[in-house]
Amino acid sequence: MCGIVGYVGHRPALEVVLAGLRRLEYRGYDSAGVAVLNGRGELAVERKAGPLGNLEARLDEVGRERLAGTTGMGHTRWATHGAPTDRNAHPHRSAAGDVAVVHNGIVENYLPLRSEIEAAGIELTSATDSETVAHLVALAYAGGPTRGDLKAAVRAVARRLEGAFTLLITHAHHPGTIVAARRSSPLVLGLGTGETFLASDVAAFIEFTRDAVELGQDQIVTITRDGYSVTDFAGNAVEATPFEVTWDLAAAEKGGHEYFMLKEIEEQPAAVANTLRGHFVDHRIVLDEQRLSDQDLRDVDKVFVVACGTAYHSGLLAKYAIEHWTRLPVEVELASEFRYRDPVLDRCTLVVAISQSGETADTLEAIRHAKDQKARVLAICNTNGAQIPRESDAVIYTHAGPEIGVAATKTFTAQIAANYLVGLALAQARGTKYPDEVAREFRELAAMPEAVARTLESLETARSLGGELAGSKAVLFLGRHVGYPVALEGALKLKELAYMHAEAFAAGELKHGPIALIEEGLPVIVVMPSPKGRAVLHAKLLSNIQEIRARGARTVVIAEEGDETVWPFAQHLFEVPAVPTLLQPLVSTIPLQVIAAEIARARGYDVDRPRNLAKSVTVE
Repeated sequence: MCGIVGYVGHRPALEVVLAGLRRLEYRGYDSAGVAVLNGRGELAVERKAGPLGNLEARLDEVGRERLAGTTGMGHTRWATHGAPTDRNAHPHRSAAGDVAVVHNGIVENYLPLRSEIEAAGIELTSATDSETVAHLVALAYAGGPTRGDLKAAVRAVARRLEGAFTLLITHAHHPGTIVAARRSSPLVLGLGTGETFLASDVAAFIEFTRDAVELGQDQIVTITRDGYSVTDFAGNAVEATPFEVTWDLAAAEKGGHEYFMLKEIEEQPAAVANTLRGHFVDHRIVLDEQRLSDQDLRDVDKVFVVACGTAYHSGLLAKYAIEHWTRLPVEVELASEFRYRDPVLDRCTLVVAISQSGETADTLEAIRHAKDQKARVLAICNTNGAQIPRESDAVIYTHAGPEIGVAATKTFTAQIAANYLVGLALAQARGTKYPDEVAREFRELAAMPEAVARTLESLETARSLGGELAGSKAVLFLGRHVGYPVALEGALKLKELAYMHAEAFAAGELKHGPIALIEEGLPVIVVMPSPKGRAVLHAKLLSNIQEIRARGARTVVIAEEGDETVWPFAQHLFEVPAVPTLLQPLVSTIPLQVIAAEIARARGYDVDRPRNLAKSVTVE
């Protein structure tokens, strides 16, 4: 969840690293720091608590010329061990100051390692687990079988660490070199002409190159300006897999929008279209990577969907589609709970793992547990080369492009589209839908980007309503059928962005307790089902709206175009295009995203970087 950048090349390393950190600041922003091997052979380090701007002000104060060099690394931190203070900020240095390290993840056995370091007479200066690594590398480099060999010293230390980590390490005696280690935490390599990059995310170096390399589990990479070498933790050479980044710098910039989240909301038609593109070939649904045969899919007798946060809400929608199209039982599980409750899995179980980053620690551990039980795993991910798709038997990539805003928007709608592709692929393999039926369902799905675009054209009311609701103490959300997961997602967005109490309920549960919360002026947002596609549920939800209106609630209704029955009961109405029932979440979720963002902005909060949150949660 922290942002990491490393650079060796011909450009001023400080400027390259700072530019990368600006594009990764969404990953962590409690503090920031840089380390550069300068022209005097010194390992110059500056770090500062707070946002990246605080560090840049500090660099201006001390003089950037002190950090002039072509080898450097940087870090934006999301605090785990130790408060977000100057002394806990990265990079951390060894006692002699000749080794510096930046770290993403958690070293779970850092307490005994810390005791070992203190027993050697070294005083640690921070409360972090990360500082122990700098001292351990310095000790390994100074003596024993790895004396004078930086790569061997890093390998020896990496083998001792427990937990998830990405480490970048520089040594004052090795100018022009950075050594990195990776275990269950994101790291990608970028290749330029006479320069090499390391980062948590390709967005950090996309300005300079689109040529990237996947780095695998338990691997060490050494970079110089002329290239790289990769080994495992034992020192055995490893063949890395190159790939090309398919988006450019403009996709990672605001493009004239006030904040990234608004840009990303408006990119949802393209995100859905790109996710669907290329998945219907020769009248068949195809996946991006498939190491499962049709017979493997026919053998499936149960599906688990595992995910966290917004991805979990998309998984709830996957349940409706997969069960409807395949008649397979589907359970949707929070990845953080999945392996701890000992789920019943076997070779005929398919686990669908949904993760925007492909590095979510809870989801990664869930699929490893599933694989141990011989289950098949299909990943849905937005990041090429990430760990979750690499450890899965099949993959669908959500080609949503980079999502900088911490609160997910376009990746959510892209995940919904990908989930439905999974349902159609299963229905196709199992014969529960004829080929012409699969083709019809895909055509309806492929028409959704246009419906999403139409929805985006009529959101001025949602923007103004956001300002009106900013003073509310709480907001409730109601939905039924596929509208219930949408309501859950709407409530989550409001919690994430506006720090408001927000709860979502299945509307049928209203009389079983939640109606006690209704009071004069309380905003209640209702996601209405189609009066045609779900007429019975529509009538029941219309009754719910009347009940809460009678008790003084302020009703905000999202309904299908032309649904005149809701007009008398909606104080604020958002009409969305009429689409097939299963596909309605792709349009009904968009007003909720806009309302949450506008409430947050009206309350004076940073829409792109809500407090205490990080984009990618790579520790449990």
